[in-house]
Amino acid sequence: MPRHTVVVGAGLAGLSAALHLRGAGVEVTLIEAADQPGGRSPEVVSDGFTLDTGPTVLTETAQLAAAFAAVGEDLADHLELRPVDPAYIAHFADGTSLPMHADPVRMRAVIRDFAGAREARGYERFVRHAERLYDLEFPRFIDRNLDGVPSLISPALLRLTALRGFGRLDRLVASFFTDPRLQQAFSFQALYVGVPPHRARGMFAVVSAMDLVHGVSYPVGGMHEIARAMARVAEEHGVRLRRGERVTGVEPDGDRQRITTTTEVLDADSVVLTCEPPSAARLLGGRRPPHNDLPAPSCVLLAAGVPGGIAGTGHHHIHFGRSFRGALDDITAGRPMRDPSFLVSVPTRTDPGMAPAGGDVLYALFPTPAQHGRGAEIDWRRLRSAYRDHLLRRLSGAGYPVDDLVGEHLITPADWAARGLPWGTPFSAAHTFTQSGPFRQPNVVRPGVVLAGSGTTPGVGVPMVLISGRLAAERLLQARP
Repeated sequence: MPRHTVVVGAGLAGLSAALHLRGAGVEVTLIEAADQPGGRSPEVVSDGFTLDTGPTVLTETAQLAAAFAAVGEDLADHLELRPVDPAYIAHFADGTSLPMHADPVRMRAVIRDFAGAREARGYERFVRHAERLYDLEFPRFIDRNLDGVPSLISPALLRLTALRGFGRLDRLVASFFTDPRLQQAFSFQALYVGVPPHRARGMFAVVSAMDLVHGVSYPVGGMHEIARAMARVAEEHGVRLRRGERVTGVEPDGDRQRITTTTEVLDADSVVLTCEPPSAARLLGGRRPPHNDLPAPSCVLLAAGVPGGIAGTGHHHIHFGRSFRGALDDITAGRPMRDPSFLVSVPTRTDPGMAPAGGDVLYALFPTPAQHGRGAEIDWRRLRSAYRDHLLRRLSGAGYPVDDLVGEHLITPADWAARGLPWGTPFSAAHTFTQSGPFRQPNVVRPGVVLAGSGTTPGVGVPMVLISGRLAAERLLQARP
């Protein structure tokens, strides 16, 4: 009989694990508590508008293609990806703005016009440095299973040190740019891994390489379309996808695993858990405490339709407050940003079909403290209405029409917590030095039980959770007799 693996959770990590396992000939049962796949990228349609209420930035699409290729399928046959250009438009407190293109030649000219020839040369040096970091880090420290600190010891570690990978990210970026606006524009990506630039390590400049050098894409139909396509292909190749069924426990049964759900008890010889590590520990009877306990910041997310449309161009917009450092210090101190910096996406710039004719979709993400430390003192249920007003005022001041929103979805840290996300954040554990690489929650729990998702290696973000699914599958495949 073929080996049988139960994958718990049909988010991107679980779907990736299922496809890689099935491609290796493993019998796979994929169990999803919701009535649809997608995890943190659910399908939301309100008043004719298709809304993203999860991740909205897609990079490193080769990782997505690899999941389809595992079962012999071509990504292009199942999903249409369109390039997002510019990748972002950065808006600064002095009223200036900077389109950020992934084409280095074009971007060099834009920076020269924006800040002068010296900064343009600094950009060229930064791109070369970020690419060197990426080429060093990705295959050695991100795209493979690590077995503790000894697995890192190699000449590559010395090269990473020489490339200032262990120094502060903000200082690394400042060595290439003297204009503070450019320093912000090329370091804010550290927030994607849950650490402000002045606390992040220089190694996280690879995140800038992923989106500002390799480029940003967007799937036609919205981010949920990725999960929909992966689930459809998985089922076509024999994965049994069981929707609307919750796993309540996983126990060892000799050298096999007993999986209890809300409907029955299953038997398998291996399990992939894609929930956050604290939730996985509860399913396992509390046998394994969480390895990492410092969360990334959370966010308040607003997604809505704008029937009258949004003026201007650009898909992703980063709006910086007067003091980017001050705003991040607010979050670290456990209070909402008083002068916020925030992300706005208008996905209908790339896919107009997500809204009725003449309309647009608005997605706004405002970073906030997680429900941890002093941030746990914030009563988001009481603050919800006032913070919504604050958010709308900021959006209006930035030029977005917010007087006629339809199908609105507002998600606060309290709502993330109600969805079962520890600390009320969708961004899992922060990528501090002691919570990254071999120090992050290991993906091996015990023989036959592995983890995937943003809480384990390699970490947070769409490409990372796709990789995590493949790495989990590799752990199980390597353990096969």
